[in-house]
This record gives sequence, structure tokens and C-alpha cells, in this order.
Amino acid sequence: PFHEVITPWQREFQVLIGRNNASYFDANGGLYFTKERFDLFYPSYGDTYPTYNGAIGMTFEQGGISGGLAVRQETGDTLTLKDRLEHHYTTGISTLEVSSQQASRLVKEFRKYFTDGINNGSGEYKSYVITIDPRKKGQQARLESFLKVNGILYEQAGDPKPAKVYNYITGKEESRTFNKGELLLNVNQPKAALLRVLFEPKARISDSATYDVTAWSIPYAWGLETFASRTTIAGRPFQYEPAKTNDKETGGWVVPDNTNAVGLAIPWNDLESAKALAALLQAGIKVRVADEPFEIKGKKYNSGSLIILRTSNNMAISQLYGKVGQVLIKSVKDIDIDLIPTAFADKGADLGSSKVRFLKKPKVALFTGTGISSYGAGEIWHYFEQDLRYPLSLVNAENAASLRWSDYDVVIMPEGNYRFLNDKPAQDALKNWIRQGGKLIALENAVGQLANLELGIKSKKEEEKKDGEYDALRRFENRERDYLRSSIPGAVYKIDLDNSHPLGFGLPDHYFTLKMDDNIYEFLKEGWNVGVVKKESYVSGFAGSKTKQKLKDGVLIGAVPLGRGNVIFFTDDPVFRSFWDNGKLLLANAIFMVN
Repeated sequence: PFHEVITPWQREFQVLIGRNNASYFDANGGLYFTKERFDLFYPSYGDTYPTYNGAIGMTFEQGGISGGLAVRQETGDTLTLKDRLEHHYTTGISTLEVSSQQASRLVKEFRKYFTDGINNGSGEYKSYVITIDPRKKGQQARLESFLKVNGILYEQAGDPKPAKVYNYITGKEESRTFNKGELLLNVNQPKAALLRVLFEPKARISDSATYDVTAWSIPYAWGLETFASRTTIAGRPFQYEPAKTNDKETGGWVVPDNTNAVGLAIPWNDLESAKALAALLQAGIKVRVADEPFEIKGKKYNSGSLIILRTSNNMAISQLYGKVGQVLIKSVKDIDIDLIPTAFADKGADLGSSKVRFLKKPKVALFTGTGISSYGAGEIWHYFEQDLRYPLSLVNAENAASLRWSDYDVVIMPEGNYRFLNDKPAQDALKNWIRQGGKLIALENAVGQLANLELGIKSKKEEEKKDGEYDALRRFENRERDYLRSSIPGAVYKIDLDNSHPLGFGLPDHYFTLKMDDNIYEFLKEGWNVGVVKKESYVSGFAGSKTKQKLKDGVLIGAVPLGRGNVIFFTDDPVFRSFWDNGKLLLANAIFMVN
């Protein structure tokens, strides 16, 4: 499949290159194939991303040889590393040859790609409007940085006027009036095609036989309240207010004159909040979390709000508030810090209540090594190192049976094969650690392997359906298409999220997840069904008919209390390839917030 934005010329040039390559291989008895295994659809490939930026991207590839200079093929022939070098050299020179022959048209079409974007836009939607919570300043800063690095132009909505739009969250058309300041992306711009690819709610796929992910829209991946309009919405340049400062500014945060405040509050609603907590804990600052919403002096705070109180355990820190500012300026892009004048709440629990919990600085370990997905482990490692900047211990899964579990507060199991779970003494050691207060976080197929622990986590079986009299009769030529009925190479599902549970703190009552398989579990009878799919949860991307039938009425995100500890599971990767931004707060909740 090709994405619709790929122009006729980009497709034509691919064929010109391919036929020229073929002529050289034909002359030398080389075999090749085309149009079978790879798509030009998902924008994260090394060929599609340049293509959506006006270039003509292609992939030439020959099967690799693992650990040797030659391999004996089934035909009896020998394929050497030298052969592969010559074949790649041939396609490279062939590409240069055709490019030189088509040089003037290449330049003409490259220019036309961008002028067409300015004049005609791309796709059915003419404008995208994003509403960002004003307290999520870090998210807006990251989004603007993302747009700038991709060369996508943006502005703010102009004078309020009603428009008929598609609401990404509800999946329905509605009439809406946009306020000044909301982020506006108008499609008539040089990067029109790229903007459409990254933001359209549902990309049309011409063939379901794809190589990889089929849904990736940024509003879903980032959890953005987004609207798409078929008419152009008027905009204006952003007017940025200069930062307020005074003589008492320290580390990027203004120290208040009223130093009699009992503490500080930081909202918990974005990745920047998680970065702030990670930095504060490492700096030795004692932090609490509000388990329920509360209100003080007319100021409302949501569940998950971080509370730093000027109590005995923080009094040892000289100039506490200034220290907080110094820590945060080094760790987060932008975040609100509120002064708390009193611990007496007008609504909700007072700040001395047990509903305002002390947060421990957790020691975290990640399973890696033989049998563990390098992608799954690498994404978590990257998340800790590049996003949270929080210490993480890497533990070889082969040594799990002899692991000193008590050395860690949190252990993360990425996708992989955990052989130690088949060993009864190792199972008992793990369960005892959890009972004593340990927290186990299982991701993707690691969840299914926990069934042996008798935690009440049970795979949801596909509904039994009696075959018709001739259902077993299939055509051999349709075998690949028949397989696709049970596949899901990356589709978006909207799940209902219990955001009153600490695992859902800072998120709305829904979450968009990227489903890469049909794994789903029965509703927990003893535990918390934090993220569930119901009958109408499919949003975008390809999911086979059998897979769609199975992915309903089950739990995808759950928490199972065991003694003083917890088992937390995500059937999908919340930090998939590090671009699924919305899942990063979800994972932070699992690490820091769940008691």
C-alpha cells in the first residue's frame, strides 16, 4: 500500500528506478522481487519520511548473513558478503544514473511538491485546531518544538467563529467555536502533505497487507484534544508574554514574598510533571501526592497533584522554595508552581490527611538480556535515561531465579520470554517480594506469563462460533488474505480509563492505545480494571475482522493488589518507540504513584 499523499511522479520515479535496476540484474542473472513485503504508508520508515517531505525515498535490501561471510542457499548456490556488496553498489549507481537522466524533472517536481501544498493543501481537512490545557505548558512547548523541527507552520486561532469540525475524542462531527490562543494548523503550507500524514484522524489504506504500524496520528499518540475542519479557520501569529521576574527570582522560579506559605503544589498532568517529580526525589526533597481533588482558597487541585510541605522532613533544606526552583529549572521546560497558604482545605482532604500520601524514592530495575525484547527493554531504558532522567538498574532475566528482590522497590518486565516464571521456588520468591511491598510492572506478552502466579489475570478467550457447513473450505491462493483476518499490525483503540485510580492520575477518562496484537484479559474480579475496551473502542488503522471481534469487553490496563504490593500490567507498550507521548505519564503513574 501507498499513502494517498504520494504523488503520481513519486510513484512513477520508483518504477523508473526499479526497471533500471532490473536491467542490470537481468544481464547478470541476478534475481529480485518487488511490491511484496514493504509498504509506503507508516511515516517512520527511512523511505516514507523523506517521501512525505517531497523527496523520493526507496529501500533496496538483500537478506543478511548472521555471523559469517557466506551462506549456502537451498538451491545449492552460495551467497557471499561480496555478492551483497556488489548488488547494493549496482542499485546505488543505477539510481544515480536514472536521477541524472531525470535531473530537470526531479528539480521541477520537487519544487511543485511544496507550491502545490501552499496553493491546494492536502486532503479533506483544511485546518486542525488543538486545545491544550493552560497548565500543560510543557506539553505545548514540546508540541511546538516538534512542529518546528518538522518545518510545519502553526499559529493561534483568530476571532472566535463557529465551525463544523471532527472531534478526535468523540469521533463525531460537531459545531464548535474556538477561542483565541488555541493552536491552529492550516493545511495550505509547504509541508501540507506531511501535516496531513501526521494529523489526519484516519489515513486511508489501499491494501491491508502492510509491513508495520497502520495508525499513528499525533493527536492520539499525544492525547491532544484536537479538531479537524473541512473549512479554513482564520489565524494569527502567537503573541508570547515575557516571563515575569523580580529581584527574588532563583533558578527560573520567582520566590514569593509570602514565605509563610505552608508549601507548594505542582500539577500532575503531563510528562513534565513526571520529570519534575523524578528530579525532586533525587534532590532529596520530600514530596507528597493528593489521592483526591481538593480546594484551598478558591484554587482547585486535581488527584495526583504534587505537594511539597514545609514540615520537619523538609526543614533541613535551607531555603526550600528556592531549592525547588533550582531543581526544576534544570529538569523541566515549563511547569506551574502554586503557593499553598494553609493546609486547611475548603473542599476535600486537608494536607495532613492520609489521603495526601508521602512518595518514596523508588529503586527501579528493568529485566534485559537473553530472551527479552531488545525493542521493549530499550524503549523503557530510553524513557528513564532521556525523559525521566532517573536511575535504573538493568538485570539479566536469566539471573532472575537468584535475584535479591529486596534490593528493588519496582521491577519492570518488558516483552520477552521469562523462563524463571516456570520455576516454583522463583515464583514464590517473586510473590513474597510483592506481598512485602514490591511493585511488578508487566508489559505486552509478559502479562500473559503471569497467569501461572494465580493473580486472577486471565486471557479473554475468543467467542466460540460454530462453523458453517462449508467454512472449512478455503482457496490456497487466498491464504495470506485469510491470515490478515486475525492480524493487527498497529491500530488505535480508545479505552475507558479510571482516572480516580493512581494509575490514571493526570489523564482524562479515556486513553488512546496502540494495539499491536489481540491480547486482552478478562475483567479482574480482585483488582482494578483501570483501562478497559468495550464494544465500540476501535478508532483507526487496520484490524482484521476476527481481531476486531475479539477486542471488546475486556481489560488492557490493570492493577492487582497482593499483600502490601501490586502487580500492574499494560497489554500494550505505553512508550512505543518513544513517540507515543501520552503513555509516558501512564508509565510514570505505575512507577511513582501506585501505592
